[in-house]
Amino acid sequence: MDIRELDRRALATLGAVIAQVGSDQLRLPTPCADWTLHGLLRHQVSENLGFAAAAAGVTGDLRAWDQGDLGEDPYQAYLDSADAMTRAFSEDVLDRSLQIREFGFFPGRGALGMHVLDCVVHGWDVAQTIGVAYAPDADLVRHSLKVAALIPTGAPSDDRPRTSFAPAVEISGGSPSLERLLGLVGRRPAAS
Repeated sequence: MDIRELDRRALATLGAVIAQVGSDQLRLPTPCADWTLHGLLRHQVSENLGFAAAAAGVTGDLRAWDQGDLGEDPYQAYLDSADAMTRAFSEDVLDRSLQIREFGFFPGRGALGMHVLDCVVHGWDVAQTIGVAYAPDADLVRHSLKVAALIPTGAPSDDRPRTSFAPAVEISGGSPSLERLLGLVGRRPAAS
């Protein structure tokens, strides 16, 4: 499957969960340490815009990754950022080297793989926060598992001051794929 199509589906899956968020829920805590739901949604809007900026060739400016503004309508802000993200990743971007935050340079395909992971995991975070069902397609979870397996685990250290997600937690090897993915990115699903 074209990684761009996988990313569009991941964005749509996350968007379907965000569409269910009520304005009275924005101050709720999330599974992401230190983030309210408002902060998590702002993070995802910022990430979408940051990936779009990277595809446009922005390098060396970490402020490009912190431009999310939810305004009066967080769902519309998400949709707008998702649209910018999708438009930015044309065919010619896939093999170019893109700077992704402070993590370094990656081929466009790899960057999109990271973005799919971000959407799938944060979809679960939002769903958990507002108490709705979450069942991303199996291929989204499979792809995300492969990407998550490449992320350094453990707590930040002197040589690695910031990690992408929380330190991994142990999840039974026989657990469903989504639960194993969540464990790799520091989430502890209730069923585990």
